[in-house]
Amino acid sequence: MCTPIKKNSSIDLNNKMCSVLVTGANRGIGLGLVKHLLSNQAFNVENVFATCRDMGKAKELMELKKNPQLHILEADLIDHGSFFNLASQVSNIVKDKGLNVLINNAGISSKFTRIGLVKSEDLLNHFKINTIGPIMLTQALLPLLKMASEKDKSATGVHKAVIVNMSSILGSITKNDQGGFYPYRTSKTAINVATKSLSVDLKNDGILAVSIHPGWVKTAMGGKSAPLEVEQSVTGICHFLKNINKSHNGGFYDFEGKELPW
Repeated sequence: MCTPIKKNSSIDLNNKMCSVLVTGANRGIGLGLVKHLLSNQAFNVENVFATCRDMGKAKELMELKKNPQLHILEADLIDHGSFFNLASQVSNIVKDKGLNVLINNAGISSKFTRIGLVKSEDLLNHFKINTIGPIMLTQALLPLLKMASEKDKSATGVHKAVIVNMSSILGSITKNDQGGFYPYRTSKTAINVATKSLSVDLKNDGILAVSIHPGWVKTAMGGKSAPLEVEQSVTGICHFLKNINKSHNGGFYDFEGKELPW
């Protein structure tokens, strides 16, 4: 149900409700984003769709299930054929309001690798999950994103339609002065390119696309030596998303909204 607007009052876009889908929500940054969105610290959400590969292994996420805004769905980013079924499940809930925000967060990272240790299967797995998965999921959910964008011509940013691809500073060609990390770096550079293409292809549909580097965060992927806590990262990401506009379209930013070089 949309937030009522008092008669003769000005419309506050920040009070409009939106629906958000977060992939890889069983732990780390994905779980942190879901918690933050449900707490309404970021923006007014009507539905939060949280995906995970196996509900049976997503104990902390399942503990949030009592929240009526939360919808937990299983999704494996390698099984691209299942994405249209996922889109159908989301559609059954959002109806003609569509999906406002897609956060392609799920991903994998291998250990630091020099050229002599790179394995073709590692490269393929990283591209399947970090690059191909987000692209194909975006394709499957595109009708719902377009529906949300067309629903209210006066809306902006997260209350219209935004695609967020979780990238990494390791995907920056300009900032690569250490080498290595071939599977992870190349897959994240590729998703950055995809983000730019999405920003061009969907501009006329009013859908924004950005890549975000969440920072080096204390997660299973980031390790205990990382300087950032999950809450620091997700707070910054949500604050940036709340203020996102057309000027950010097709850009690469860190979790605080600072533009990064490709």
